[in-house]
Amino acid sequence: MTNATTIAGRYRIEGRLGVGGMATVQLAFDQRLERYVALKLLAEHLADDPAFVSRFRREALAAARLVHPNIVQVFDFGLDERQHQHFIVMEHVPGHSCAELLRDHGSLEVGDAVDILVQACRGLDYAHRNGVVHRDVKPGNLLVSDSGIVKLADFGIARATDQSSITQVGSVLGTAAYLAPEQARGDAAGPRADLYSLGVVAYQLLSGRLPYEAASLSELALKQQRESPPPLDRLKPGVPRELALAVAMALAIDQEDRPPTAIALADAMRAGANGINPYRTGATRPAARPPAAADTGQTRIGGAVPVPAARRENGAPTAATRFAAPAPATAAARAPDSRRPARRLEPVPAPARRAGPAPAGARARRASPYAEPRRRPRRGFSWVFGLLALVCLLAAAIIVALAIANGTSSTALHVRHVISHDFNQAVNQFRSLIGQNAKPSGH
Repeated sequence: MTNATTIAGRYRIEGRLGVGGMATVQLAFDQRLERYVALKLLAEHLADDPAFVSRFRREALAAARLVHPNIVQVFDFGLDERQHQHFIVMEHVPGHSCAELLRDHGSLEVGDAVDILVQACRGLDYAHRNGVVHRDVKPGNLLVSDSGIVKLADFGIARATDQSSITQVGSVLGTAAYLAPEQARGDAAGPRADLYSLGVVAYQLLSGRLPYEAASLSELALKQQRESPPPLDRLKPGVPRELALAVAMALAIDQEDRPPTAIALADAMRAGANGINPYRTGATRPAARPPAAADTGQTRIGGAVPVPAARRENGAPTAATRFAAPAPATAAARAPDSRRPARRLEPVPAPARRAGPAPAGARARRASPYAEPRRRPRRGFSWVFGLLALVCLLAAAIIVALAIANGTSSTALHVRHVISHDFNQAVNQFRSLIGQNAKPSGH
């Protein structure tokens, strides 16, 4: 290809940006939309593999649906019949790849490296949540723009070549150092394989060297199983020990020991750069946990998870905890068990009083929230009302008596006798009522 060559009738090539075993990347100008794009022209040996071409179409469609600030956008793909050239049109990112940064600087400062890695984790997390695994994370596919934005490139292409008959010829052998152990064994690569590859990139960005040097897949697999890479904090004194632990988590041979998600790895690296033990972020479990904390489910109090003793390193406080919102109860957890009778919550009876006088300051006791409030004894309001009624009757009788006293007839005399008798009887009843209610309540 030469300058001024046009692909698909609209992409005018203006210069070469890079070359690799799978493709050549050209800077092109989209004459229809009037913008610069990165045009990736696939190698001829890929175009001759029908399995790759078929798979490439499916994976390119999946990659084109990934729209994220930390992922290079795929605009178009196809075949130029006249040039007999398969191509991919991608977003042009003016800047440098991490491979160029390593070539020019050897290694990066801790802050710069962690910033690149955290942004890459965000892009990977978005892709994984949308069902896309990169499978070829390496420095050449991490692009850093002039404004400091990190973008992951070549989504879909690595997956398309994974099952191609020409995989071993060229691209994968060129990036064997970044393959996860399960990939080197030929197993299916999942999201945690991308995390391993990003861990290799992290190791290289911080130290300037690869964790394992191998010339073939078999040699790489043997080294991964037999030896561990030198700790980063010993290899480069400026790297915090906690950050070295975070990178070692990503490089775990068993993928179950790696962080569960790319965001968890980003949190672990960010915490490690700040001198915080990455195990406290909940990124993963340690390789050997105590049996009591393995799979029995640690008791959470207010969402706090105590840090196991195996994780207390580098003088970390032994009582350190991680606070998280308690998990919502599932429907299965809320459903009653039909095999066991339902238990009824009852108030706990108050302890029996001890004989003897209560000590000073112990009289005021807080009542149990389940206890029924104590009712005050009702005073004798009933007899007061009765007494008032009796007084009213006496007053009425006195008034009638006075009215009759002025009379002189025999009838008046008889009435006065009756009133006198009734008055004396009422007075006696009044005295008896007062005497009864004046007695002590305990008698």
